[in-house]
Amino acid sequence: MMKLCAILILFVFTTPSWGKELEAFPGLQLNDAQGLKEATRVLEEELKLAARPQTYVLIDLVGSTIQIKGRGIGLHQIPIIRWSGESRNELKGIHKLVARPSVVRRKIDPGAAGEQEPISLADMPTDYVLSCSPPMTIAVVPSTAGENLLRGTAILGKSWWHHVQHWTSSLFTDSSSTTPHLQLTISVDHAQSLAWSLVDGMAIVIRRPTDK
Repeated sequence: MMKLCAILILFVFTTPSWGKELEAFPGLQLNDAQGLKEATRVLEEELKLAARPQTYVLIDLVGSTIQIKGRGIGLHQIPIIRWSGESRNELKGIHKLVARPSVVRRKIDPGAAGEQEPISLADMPTDYVLSCSPPMTIAVVPSTAGENLLRGTAILGKSWWHHVQHWTSSLFTDSSSTTPHLQLTISVDHAQSLAWSLVDGMAIVIRRPTDK
């Protein structure tokens, strides 16, 4: 029944209406059997999550977006500049975020008068690794575009370090049970915005490409 509902909803969202095609699944072609199968799978997962009050994350690798959604409705959208991934066949089902990114807490000034400023978006980290259950890791890396040379070099260094850590861990892991891994490059502001939006136990669904 769930699959039938997903197929019916998919048909509605991919059928031109009044001369305009709805963009629920950007890049989806009706003659792409594998693409339709993947979109149907994602809709099945979303139907389960939309029945709950909690917000969830849809990472659309085809449409290059990260969407924060609630009850199936998009609440916030973040563009993905580029991405890379391993064990993509395992990027299916619903994953749960183990813990949200750590906050870069400000130093408290004991001599300051009045109350300390509350944590804000500016206190959110710009690069971090998300661990999920079932096992999956997502490295969020900020883009160097628009950054000065010093900060750009630091960002590239951290990105390289994420690669080294993942490569090193894979050396000591059975290849048949490699943990799925994604690296998402987004802008600095969007990296902080995403960290702000995440909560412990948040559900994550990924739409995978069929041609990569």
